[in-house]
This record gives sequence, structure tokens and C-alpha cells, in this order.
Amino acid sequence: MKLAEMLPPAPEAAALWRIAVQAGVEWAVGGLPQTAGVDRRGDDAPWDYLPLLSMKQRYEHAGLKLAVIEARPPLVKAKRGLPGRDEEIDTVCTLIENMGRLGIPVWCYEWMSDFNWLRTDTAIPSRGGSLVSGYDHALMEQAPPVEAGPLSEEELWTNLEYFLRRVVPVAEQANVKLAMHPDDPPISPVRGVGRIMRSVDNYQRLLDLVPSPVNGITLCQGNFRLMTDDIPAVIRKFGEQGRIFFVHFRDVRGTVEKFEETWHDDGPTDMWECLRTYHEVGYDGPMRPDHVPTVEGDSNANPGYSAYGRLFALGYIRGLVEGVRRG
Repeated sequence: MKLAEMLPPAPEAAALWRIAVQAGVEWAVGGLPQTAGVDRRGDDAPWDYLPLLSMKQRYEHAGLKLAVIEARPPLVKAKRGLPGRDEEIDTVCTLIENMGRLGIPVWCYEWMSDFNWLRTDTAIPSRGGSLVSGYDHALMEQAPPVEAGPLSEEELWTNLEYFLRRVVPVAEQANVKLAMHPDDPPISPVRGVGRIMRSVDNYQRLLDLVPSPVNGITLCQGNFRLMTDDIPAVIRKFGEQGRIFFVHFRDVRGTVEKFEETWHDDGPTDMWECLRTYHEVGYDGPMRPDHVPTVEGDSNANPGYSAYGRLFALGYIRGLVEGVRRG
């Protein structure tokens, strides 16, 4: 397993990069080049070759190898099946082709339309006064419908199949793995919008929709914990198919209707057993900590990504991995 960390490519994240390297991280999970004058030149788009090359080189100069791009070009029209979706899918194909040219092996994407991950509270007191995020569906049910109108789950499936039939052959040719992230939270509908990546069965449907060795998953344990109580069984199911391409190592407490994040060592999931199962199925891809608590002395301006909280999570994961390797 490759211990990785989410390290944004923005220049202001340079200190975080150094902290990660000092903590022994060798693999970076990056976004798309966004900052003019750093990775982009002229009319280059973030998914074009030269900006991606520049970004990858910056990681390498910092002592990091770029394992995953966890960011997406705009896909609102593709998810809703609207005119202009082919142009959006073209940008994805360009991104994947250039990732292949540069040897960036995994693209983490999602199929959440209109909005991404949702929380109804980002400052819930946790251990020792640390802060975590949480979700209460009863509060979200009071939110107004989205302006674009309702979107059914079957429409999402139809549009996803259209997308994959365009993108999978490109990914196969480029040798880039497509790692679908779960809906967060995995509940449907939200504000009138269906959500389909919300159950173990639906993930199998994804893999069967367009069968390919590059069509796989991001196993975000926090989201899967809200789908099932048996995360090791999920790891075994998809790991034995060779379809786990990326892991978000985290935990939550509660139900899909109402939950909160936990410290990595304080949730209901047996994290040791999870890592032992990854080892047993031969998973050797990237794994990063996700949604850490905000701790004393750090800012909650970016909930879930406290620098100090990440250090705890990285050390915890490294210890578990070392224990698993030693048997």
C-alpha cells in the first residue's frame, strides 16, 4: 500500500507539502492545475499536457510522486444529460490521455450532480474539544430543491453509462484507472436530486455497467461504513475483483440519516481488520487519510483537513500498516 496525502497544488500549500514529506509521505494526491503563472501558461486548460507536466514536476521536486488526481473538469451537463455534455466529456478524455502520457495512474471522480459532499455542521465537539463535521438529513430535508429541477436515479444511471462508454476506452488506451468515489452522504434524494453511488449493490452495478479492468472504485471507508457494518467484507468483495484503485481511510459514527466523523482510532470500525484485509487481497494502491478532526492550534477554515489532525492520522495508519506487514 502506498501511503499518500491530499496535497493541493496551490503555492500556499507548500508548508503542508513539507510537513507531509517530513512525516514520511512519498505519494501525493493532487488536484488540477489552477494557478495562473505557476502551472498554466497562456490559454492552456488545467487538463492540458503542459500544466499537468508542470504540476507533476513540482511534486517531484518536493520529493513526492503523484499517485492520483482527485479533481474533475466540469461535468454538470454530463451528469444531467444536457446539451453540451459531449464537450464536457471531451475535456475528461483530454485529461485522461495526458495523465497517461505523464504516468499519473489514477483519476478519482464522482457522480454527484449539482453539489458535492454535504455536511450540516462542521464544528461538532469531539475528543478533547477537537472539532469534526456531521450530517443530519432531517435538516437537509428542509432545504429548497435545486434550481435545475429534480433528477432521478435512473437518469443518473443512463447518463453514467453514456459517460463511461465514451471514457473507458480512452482510459484503457492510456492505462489510467477510473476510481469512482461514493456519494457523500450516500442517501437519496437530496434537494430533489437522486444519488446512485450509495450502496454496495450499486457499486457492483457500476462495475458491471461497462466491464473493464480500468472501471473501479475509490473505497472511501466513511461512506461505505454508512452502507454496511462490514467494511472488511466490502474490501474482500471488490479487492478480489481487482477493482479497488484508491482508498480514503476514515470512519464515522451513526447512520446515513445522522452521523458524525470520528478520530481514526475512535470510530466503530475495526481499522486493523480493514488494513489486514487490504493486505490479504493484495491491494497495493494509494491510501490517504480523510476528514481528520480539527485540533488545538489549527484552523477550522477547511473542515476535515487540519494539518495537525493529518499528522495524527498518518502516524496511526503507518503504525497499523507496519503491524500488518509484520503479521
